[in-house]
Amino acid sequence: MFSRAAVALLWILHFLPLSVLAALGNGLGSLLYRFAKKRRHIVRTNLLLCFPDLNEEAREALALQHFRVLGRSMLERNLLWWSSRERLMRLIRVEGDEKLQALKQTGRPIMLLFPHFVGIDIGGAAVTMHHDIVCIYAEQSDPVFNRLFLHGRTRFGNQQLLSRRDSLRATVKAMKSGRPICYQPDMNFRTRDAVFSPFFGVPAWTITGLSRIARLTGAAVMPCVSRILPGGEGYSVEFGDAWENFPTEDAEADTRRMNEWIESVVRTMPEQYYWVHRRFKTCPPGEENPYKKSAAARTEAPS
Repeated sequence: MFSRAAVALLWILHFLPLSVLAALGNGLGSLLYRFAKKRRHIVRTNLLLCFPDLNEEAREALALQHFRVLGRSMLERNLLWWSSRERLMRLIRVEGDEKLQALKQTGRPIMLLFPHFVGIDIGGAAVTMHHDIVCIYAEQSDPVFNRLFLHGRTRFGNQQLLSRRDSLRATVKAMKSGRPICYQPDMNFRTRDAVFSPFFGVPAWTITGLSRIARLTGAAVMPCVSRILPGGEGYSVEFGDAWENFPTEDAEADTRRMNEWIESVVRTMPEQYYWVHRRFKTCPPGEENPYKKSAAARTEAPS
């Protein structure tokens, strides 16, 4: 019942101007910052690990900015689910699409590297309005929202969805269809195909799939970045140049290169990375999980 009521409210809100939605999303984020204590602790821990040179006041301001833009991303998904193509085309500025168009003409498989910024779904919508792609998704526990997420990712074009639980063989087969694949490897997944690779100088358990799949299929890797712009300005999605000399025979070096690139982009908009994820929950042997309550005193500033 709650899910259906929430969906009904989101549907009503999608008619509002983006500037109004943005203000509401900022307010929602401020409430989350105040009351979502567990997630706030995760964000504070991540920021302390990744930005140790910032003083406590600056990190706390960054945490609040993150929750505000996170609130926007949650609320503004309604645009991706129900707004017309014409409205979305006005709101989302796409840069570098000609690079992807040209790369597709070569016939080479393509991996679109989409890091987990809060605007990642906006980037996905922008891509599907211009291209048929393969997208790997995580099933939602709530069936109502699971259907909505799937609907949002298949509204435009002829998209192919793969569950995160599908095999590598399924991914490779889908790539041979000629569709670029949106790939998001920068989260802490439970898998043996991962290595500890530095991220902001912290060992992060990182899957090596970008290197392995690119080497297996001969795919080009093209980075993509989604940004949520202030207020009613909309969004931007940028396709970068395909990486040269990638992959190599060294999956660990390739993974380190990926993390270094993601880190460089995070520094341009640190509030928009997905800090509510426990990126460092898997630790090298002998190290303490930084998110444990025993570490809370080091990260939980007074509210």
